[in-house]
Amino acid sequence: MNTSYHFTAYLIYLPVVIVLTWYVAHILFRNSKVFMLDIFNGKAEIAIATNKLFETGFYLLNLGFAFWVMEIIHTIDTPRTMLEVLSTKIGGYCVYLGISLFFNLYLFFRGRRISKERARLATAAVPVPKD
Repeated sequence: MNTSYHFTAYLIYLPVVIVLTWYVAHILFRNSKVFMLDIFNGKAEIAIATNKLFETGFYLLNLGFAFWVMEIIHTIDTPRTMLEVLSTKIGGYCVYLGISLFFNLYLFFRGRRISKERARLATAAVPVPKD
């Protein structure tokens, strides 16, 4: 077994998953500030803090998963095999990252819907002054 192909595969895998995770997180949480401000009724301080906490959790969860599944158990004896193994590993991680992205979007939309519903109920519960 030629371990240099394994080492090369790891040297390719790690930067790719780190950059992919950073890019997806950057896009997601830059655009989610609008949702957070809406969810928290314009209270910028708590909206930004919550967004940062979601972002930190996103990084921990996704990078943790990428490192957890990093082990290459296949025998890599040619560059072709290395590329095939890497495409499977990175492709699988991309699918996982996409699912994670859509789950976060679901949470943002759900939070927004709940916030709007609470605001609607609060305005409906306000008594109308009598003349």
